[in-house]
Amino acid sequence: MTDLVLSETRDGIAILTLNRPEKLNALNYALIDRLLAVLDDMEVDDSVRAVILTGAGERAFSAGGDIHEFSASVALGVGVAMRDFVMRGQRLTARLESYRKPIIAAVNGIAFGGGCEITEAVPLAIASDRALFAKPEINLAMPPTFGGTQRLPRLAGRKRALELLLTGDWFAPPRALELGLVNEVVPHAELMPAAFDLARRILRHSDLAIAGILTAVARGLNQSIAEGLLVEAEQFARMAPTADLREGLNAWIARREPGYGGSWTTHVARPDEARRA
Repeated sequence: MTDLVLSETRDGIAILTLNRPEKLNALNYALIDRLLAVLDDMEVDDSVRAVILTGAGERAFSAGGDIHEFSASVALGVGVAMRDFVMRGQRLTARLESYRKPIIAAVNGIAFGGGCEITEAVPLAIASDRALFAKPEINLAMPPTFGGTQRLPRLAGRKRALELLLTGDWFAPPRALELGLVNEVVPHAELMPAAFDLARRILRHSDLAIAGILTAVARGLNQSIAEGLLVEAEQFARMAPTADLREGLNAWIARREPGYGGSWTTHVARPDEARRA
């Protein structure tokens, strides 16, 4: 059986490839479940420090949900469709959004529907100049179901998001960049090198600090500023007793490059000192 998610790791950076190129990497239930399982394993694997997520083939990142499979679930009733499709897709995008290691989407082609929602959910994204984006669910007489009605307005603003959600029109990479959906647009041949470059620029720093920043932003973004500041302070308190913070301070004072050795899995397995701090 073909592996639905290809995986390889180079220099601490895992490359995960959605692998249904004959179906434009459509997100069937088995692919979503497999991707969630791989992410779970990698989050506690200290040899993996960052993840790049892309699509197999030359045409698509992901064309979205598998409509044939979804249609069969709808035919069995709203309860089945909610359980099998909606909750599964929302579980995936929530996992990507709250992941404690940096995930960079390398959008290599079509990113429609669920593929666009994955791009909205991950913390960072780079698009090939061949990419295309769309929110086409309205063409099926339904709203997006993997978080698209919530995340896109937060990224792009209410009116700009509603134009895309209500028309279903596709949009090109420069518009995705303008809307804040991606960080950068590059020539197609430079997509993976650009994603690796971004990952390496992040991984110069402490894994523990990276995890703290990702968590503070993900948890605080949709709260009031006062509540968000409490999340920020909590993440600092988790860092305060760590050797990484002491190393960062000592290296800055000595005007030398820091050498970090902390691992996130070790850190979160020992939260007592952070709670006391």
